[in-house]
Amino acid sequence: VLCLFCAALTEHKILFLSSSYQRLTDACRALLALMFPLKYSFTYVPILPAQLLEVLSTPTPFIIGVHSIFQSETQELLDVVIADLDGGTVNVPECVHISLLPEPLLQQTREALSMVLDPELEVADLAFPPSTISAASLKMQDKEIRAVFLRLFAQLLQGYRWCLHIIRIHPEPVIRFHKVR
Repeated sequence: VLCLFCAALTEHKILFLSSSYQRLTDACRALLALMFPLKYSFTYVPILPAQLLEVLSTPTPFIIGVHSIFQSETQELLDVVIADLDGGTVNVPECVHISLLPEPLLQQTREALSMVLDPELEVADLAFPPSTISAASLKMQDKEIRAVFLRLFAQLLQGYRWCLHIIRIHPEPVIRFHKVR
């Protein structure tokens, strides 16, 4: 997930493959939702029709979903990150370099995501683990995942105001109003 997230942030071409149209749509929408508060401004097609497969050769970044029947047509794409949703794999070609998050943030985000997705890990090393772990509902898990990525953006963009310098051409205002005496 973090590899696809970083690929989307760094404007790479991302292709989802699946035999389920619902899974394609959900995966594409989930990737866009994780980018909040940023907005993806490139080509976004959750389900690409067979007649438009040539769009995959476009030079611009995209997030596109394609049915796995057409997987053979996608093999010659050299600069596209391909996520096979049925097989659970992400294929990053050798010519594509995805810049990952800075190391402390990457590790923190991985740990936070693993705690949300597998809460049993938190109590696995305890000598006397609690008898029952309250299973979070899917809605709560969704909110926790969103919170992890929102926290990531807050840490990534902290101190952005320091980079904003307002430079005036004239050190003093050009227009002066004189009081009438």
